[in-house]
Amino acid sequence: MNGITREDKEKDLKISKNLFEKLIKISLIIGIVVVSGFILYYILTPEPGYVRYGILNENQETGNYTTNAQVNETIYFYLTVGNYLNRDFLFHIDIKKGNSTTHLSPKEPSNGTLDYSIGNFTLKNNQFFTSNQLNISFSEVGENQLIIAELWQIYRGADEYYDILWLQLNITN
Repeated sequence: MNGITREDKEKDLKISKNLFEKLIKISLIIGIVVVSGFILYYILTPEPGYVRYGILNENQETGNYTTNAQVNETIYFYLTVGNYLNRDFLFHIDIKKGNSTTHLSPKEPSNGTLDYSIGNFTLKNNQFFTSNQLNISFSEVGENQLIIAELWQIYRGADEYYDILWLQLNITN
């Protein structure tokens, strides 16, 4: 005889089953608490705000941008800014010219040549701005000529670089 009876086996099985059920219940409770925590965090944490910045062609549409122009030909475009920061957004835009040697980065202003600036505009949250028709022309022939539009935030009385857009053109005679 091995000393283990059928009754002992059934008793051990019942104990194991009860222990397994307790572990399942505890795991489910922990899972519910964790998932509830994530849901509460998602609901109570606001999404970070953002600014939508865009360039439109001469017909106030995205796409079909001018890519070729002649020397001294006027190129028309519009700029748009949408404020979704959950606060006021005060800004101005610098319009610059550049070429293939111009440094372009979303993190710092370009080294393009300033042509003109527009604005000191204030947008409330969820407001949208479209500029009047803007224009620029190039006096020299060249490939990879750039129209650069830098968005500057005016924050606490100082100008802070915010974003950049550009159009690349080939200028011919």
